[in-house]
Amino acid sequence: QVQLVESGGGLVQAGGSLSVSCAASGSTFKNYAMGWFRQAPGKEREFVAASSWSGGSTYYADSVKGRFTISRDNAKNSVYLQMSSLKPEDTAVYYCAARHGLGVYSSKDVYNYWGQGTQVTVSS
Repeated sequence: QVQLVESGGGLVQAGGSLSVSCAASGSTFKNYAMGWFRQAPGKEREFVAASSWSGGSTYYADSVKGRFTISRDNAKNSVYLQMSSLKPEDTAVYYCAARHGLGVYSSKDVYNYWGQGTQVTVSS
């Protein structure tokens, strides 16, 4: 069992930067691949970024590639999403997710554990 708690969301102007964090507890964090997803009002939850257990492999949605960076600190049981050049269309609730395994996963259907989400709002 893994418990995930996101933090760091907020309001930022278009073109600005923001970082969100996810703290994990309850199990050995390094055994889990991690992902970030987001959900805007009236839309499906969509993939944003994913990291392997070590952080050595990462994968991004095309819509955020070059603007967002996923990283993790296994010593702190945390995963981060650094967002820059933010656009109004990045406005959503951002969720972190965990899956036991060694790979990098972009499908929300394979993640077993989810945080409660943190709101990111980008104003134009």
